[in-house]
Amino acid sequence: MYDYISGKLAFKCPAYVVIDAGGVGYHINISLHTFSQLSVNENNCKLFTWLHVKEDAHTLYGFAEEGERRLFLHLISVSGIGANTGRMMLSSITPAEIQQAIIKGDVPLIQRIKGIGPKSAQRIVLELQDKLKKEGPDSLISVPVNHTVKEEALSALVMLGFAKIAAEKVIDQIVKKDEENLTVEKLIKIALKNL
Repeated sequence: MYDYISGKLAFKCPAYVVIDAGGVGYHINISLHTFSQLSVNENNCKLFTWLHVKEDAHTLYGFAEEGERRLFLHLISVSGIGANTGRMMLSSITPAEIQQAIIKGDVPLIQRIKGIGPKSAQRIVLELQDKLKKEGPDSLISVPVNHTVKEEALSALVMLGFAKIAAEKVIDQIVKKDEENLTVEKLIKIALKNL
């Protein structure tokens, strides 16, 4: 529902922040990783958000980077891992360390996180290892600000569910053949025919 909330940082503590956006104070739960990314008095604070809707509550979770939010959504897609457990995981070790542990199948490292037992750790690795391998090691890095036609097309194909490595290979082949008049739309259409 909300992609991000941007505004003045009205309150900050390790568990949550309050962002004043347009005269409305948004209470947003955060991880320690996000807490460490925020400066003390930010006039323009931007957090990528996810709204958790339950019968008795609507809770906002905020992330300093879009990649951290993507990893959080992967984590909570695993059976038995709720939003608070996902936030606990991102507070215990960095998103990059979690991603590496899952890809390498490092169950003992994941198990050391409070609230994660041996079965949960194995389930996380089993369900997410292939997904994170397909996304590639740099999936937690934010999309570059100065987009090239190639980068925008690749980003769109990944969002459509294609493996980053395969999409990149196809895009490179297309660009080698015809670099002159390629628009993002044209590049995506040709890539879709070849994927």
